[in-house]
Amino acid sequence: MPKDGFYEESAISNRSRTEEKIYTACKVIAIILFALSASAGVLLSPQYIHSVVTAENSTTVDHVIGIAMWFGLIVAVFGSGLIFWFLKNKFNVSYDYTFVEDELRVTKVFNGKRRKFLITLKADRILQIGWVDSEAFENTLRGLGNKKPKVYTPNREPANGKELIYVLHSSSIEKAVYILEMRRQLLENLVYAAGRSKLVQK
Repeated sequence: MPKDGFYEESAISNRSRTEEKIYTACKVIAIILFALSASAGVLLSPQYIHSVVTAENSTTVDHVIGIAMWFGLIVAVFGSGLIFWFLKNKFNVSYDYTFVEDELRVTKVFNGKRRKFLITLKADRILQIGWVDSEAFENTLRGLGNKKPKVYTPNREPANGKELIYVLHSSSIEKAVYILEMRRQLLENLVYAAGRSKLVQK
């Protein structure tokens, strides 16, 4: 019988509480480092430069080296802030799956707020659907020259009530394998839209 024409669910990290804390910590550290570098650059630089230039028995070379080291330190602190700022996006990531009629839209969500659309998997371009823990999955990867699959779930092990599913999809650009974490209902919708023959049983 026909499946749902519209269905939504999310793949949320099994460690979401811990990762949310790590995300917040990285963000706070980044902001502190940005503030320190800004304060050092705007408030302390004039005093430091004046002390270097007016130091006794110092040469022009000493002045240049001293000033370069000072601004190098500021850049290093700011750069460390950037590292933590971008590192936070590795944590508390989830994926939203939206099934509409004959396609599955995948969106990456950062910290439950910022969203980034990734891909639309069209049912008529799906070549195969199966389970990640099956021999068919390994055979499919070998058939693509062991090309790495694109993983659209934060978990290595599925959450309760969900399964790790692979989808072999062909676009106008490439054939690729996508790993998704979904409930049985979404799997049935996807199989119904793509065709029962596309599902490879374990």
